[in-house]
Amino acid sequence: MEKYFSIGEAAKAVHTTSETLRHYDRIGLVKPGKRDEWTNYRYYTGQDIVRLNTVRALQLMDLPLQEIKKVLEYDDLEQIIDFLNRAEKKADEKIEALQYSKSKIQLAKADYERKLQGQQRQKSAGAFLKEYPERVILLSDTLEAPALDNLWNYLSHFYDKVTPALKDQFFFEDLAGIYTENGISRLFAVCVRYTEIDGLRTLPEGTYLCADCTEENREETLRGLIDAVRTEYGTEPAFTVQLIVVSGILHWNYEVQVFTGRRGNGLPAPAHSQPLQET
Repeated sequence: MEKYFSIGEAAKAVHTTSETLRHYDRIGLVKPGKRDEWTNYRYYTGQDIVRLNTVRALQLMDLPLQEIKKVLEYDDLEQIIDFLNRAEKKADEKIEALQYSKSKIQLAKADYERKLQGQQRQKSAGAFLKEYPERVILLSDTLEAPALDNLWNYLSHFYDKVTPALKDQFFFEDLAGIYTENGISRLFAVCVRYTEIDGLRTLPEGTYLCADCTEENREETLRGLIDAVRTEYGTEPAFTVQLIVVSGILHWNYEVQVFTGRRGNGLPAPAHSQPLQET
């Protein structure tokens, strides 16, 4: 026996309102599978719910209801499938754009958080603790330090490092940094989306001892943080991170980060299976 849903149940199932479903009925877009002849109440079948979900999804793609109605009334099922394939591709493009927008928002948020932390910290304190999630970075094969020529179009260097067949599987934050391990430094890009290739490193989630600095006092600041982590946390840092903070045209500063060994889940930091080596 076929199961029927009241208009309220159907509206809840597709995350909309009963009035929206009444509107769909009035314009002939999605009519209920059954209507009570005495009460005139609308009742929807499982197939009606599928059609309602399809309509709601296509609306999110900014398609007008009349166009959606026209497509769903095609007699040729192959036409409908072809249209939905094109809609799916458009949805992927929209997701890609939203991911890019999100990365920009996160970058702006992080910048304002740094400024707020800077206001709240006493200047004499210098160092501060900051929690970071797990981050995956891609190291450059050749670039060791920031310069005007490599920061100008920074991410193109890392997209060029990826083979053409894998480029669609990579997406980077608009962020630059220096990764140092075993005394060897490489510039890196932070991966939003990636697949396994040579040059990836995973920065563990947890607490980092950080400090803001300039090019002039960067080495001194880094040594101070490393010594502090050794002394206060009993940890020998396996790597350091220096985020490049562009502060103006032709000028940048740094946020130096040293992992304290403390992770949010209580687990030890993972070992680096492929030590960084000179090229």
